[in-house]
Amino acid sequence: MSSEDVSRIVEEHAGKPGGLIGILQEIQARYGYLPPDALGAVAEGIGRSLTDVYGVATFFRSFSLKPRGKHLCSVCLGTACHVRGGAVIAEEFGRALNVAPGETTGDRDFTLETVNCLGACALGPIVVVDGHYFSNVSPVRVKEILEKARNGLDNVEVTTDQRIFPVEVSCPRCNHSLMDPARLVDGQPSISVTVVFAGEHFRLHLSCLYGSYNVESEREIPRDALADFFCPHCHAHLTGGSNCLECGAPMVPMIVRGGGIVQICSRRGCRGHLLDLSGGMQ
Repeated sequence: MSSEDVSRIVEEHAGKPGGLIGILQEIQARYGYLPPDALGAVAEGIGRSLTDVYGVATFFRSFSLKPRGKHLCSVCLGTACHVRGGAVIAEEFGRALNVAPGETTGDRDFTLETVNCLGACALGPIVVVDGHYFSNVSPVRVKEILEKARNGLDNVEVTTDQRIFPVEVSCPRCNHSLMDPARLVDGQPSISVTVVFAGEHFRLHLSCLYGSYNVESEREIPRDALADFFCPHCHAHLTGGSNCLECGAPMVPMIVRGGGIVQICSRRGCRGHLLDLSGGMQ
């Protein structure tokens, strides 16, 4: 843990509504969990007792005081899922991963947990892996789900999925094209933007195929972390007035050539995006 990182995060959220939760979310996104030293530094930085900070950290299930794996697997054991065999599904995940609920595999690849309800009772047994819901799960599907997670659940078949199509975009401030024909993603010119994360400036190359979530980055951005996007030409902060409908993070707006606007979520790993072509394509 870097004390400088924690101090920066505390300063960025100081005085904001829900500041403590925002601080803890960003620390967990960066380290994968909430280290004890970080919680102590947060308490000192915001002038609250360590008991208060731990109280928030342990109240919300999304926070973890232990390191989590690269993939989080949640098996529902609520009443509806339980009567449909949810406990058997949890046992099968435990056997496949060789861990008990609440534990992480030795290679830090998977963390297995059980939850009381995931809000989709009619589709049980329900399993959620890295934010992706799997309904009516049977024991024979467990290995298939784990393999999909290892291969990347955000991957899409860009060559055959008819919902995926290319867009050309420009900066909403200076109208300069953000397309980079020299750097291809999904075999197409990428959308090139400057990203600021953890005090570092670097380039992020996004797929121009609407519906693809493939990106190439010069630096690692932890899953669930928030990053600031800037135009590489006029250096304007690419932020709009709306927030992501899926996670609440700020959306990043870009102008679509021919009319319209596309917005993507600024949170790493979130699939939130909007496309408005009401201006018409030419």
